[in-house]
Amino acid sequence: MAELRIGLVGLGMMGRHHARVIRETDGVVLAGVADAMGDPHRVAGDLEVSNSVEDLISAGIDAAVVAVPTVFHEDLALRLADAGIHTLVEKPISGDVESSARIVEAFESRGLVGAVGHIERFNPALQNMRQRIEAGELGDVYQIATRRQGPFPSRIADVGVVKDLATHDIDLTSWLAQSPFATVSAHTALRSGREFEDMVSFTARLKNHVITNHLVNWLSPMKERVTVVTGERGAFVADTISSDLTFFENGTVATEWESVMAFRGVSEGSMLRYAFAKREPLRLEHEAFRDAILGLGGNIVTMREGLQNVRVAEAVLLSALQSRTVNVSE
Repeated sequence: MAELRIGLVGLGMMGRHHARVIRETDGVVLAGVADAMGDPHRVAGDLEVSNSVEDLISAGIDAAVVAVPTVFHEDLALRLADAGIHTLVEKPISGDVESSARIVEAFESRGLVGAVGHIERFNPALQNMRQRIEAGELGDVYQIATRRQGPFPSRIADVGVVKDLATHDIDLTSWLAQSPFATVSAHTALRSGREFEDMVSFTARLKNHVITNHLVNWLSPMKERVTVVTGERGAFVADTISSDLTFFENGTVATEWESVMAFRGVSEGSMLRYAFAKREPLRLEHEAFRDAILGLGGNIVTMREGLQNVRVAEAVLLSALQSRTVNVSE
């Protein structure tokens, strides 16, 4: 079978990684690159750096990866859809619900594969956790908490921390719990003097009644990426920087103290860190995109799911602005 010809739009910090992984992925070939700002990381190799997406389309590509600032996503995605090109757009799918919906419609109406680069879904620790939750190892899920903190990324200038960073947590939380968000209550802060928020703390309730808590900022001197899922039988803790997954088991406490005999609580039990293969998440994401194009399955993050993530993000911002709990369906 002939290799899929992939075009890459955007050769910045994320684009350079896409270029490397495309070249390392079986069944695809990097057929062209485009970036109006040139090739700062020298990843084009023997390929000519084009100035526009039309140059890539003219080169006869089958699919494209869009790794440019969010503000340009809609324009590029719609051009690629018009040309019949399957496309993976870096997260968030777009800067607002309206433009995201237009992108979704463009790809779905043409029967094209449209994916969004919510890469945390492909982290081995979270994939392993999801499998164990589905297998019932945690019992009923009660709560999901995430912490995503680190220094400010100078390359991000067109959206705030909610749409750029917290959409990771929105996506992975809904995916782990297999339930959409119902309500959110949020607080944001602007501490760095930039146009958009750089800190957010929000709680939520999913439609299946799991409660969630998320702490996200660009103001911490350390980098932290942690997801904790608490359930009937204990808690899973995933560190997605190291891709470690640990299980903390509930320990049942026997007591003869009459006043607390009827209380069914938990105490510290056994702790187990799992061993499993840890493949690069971006490689897994590209393999899923390739397989989806070839009709072989491929568990991509669909553009419609990306749209829902933006919808939740806008509910978070509305909640912070109006100091109230917001129903996501608003």
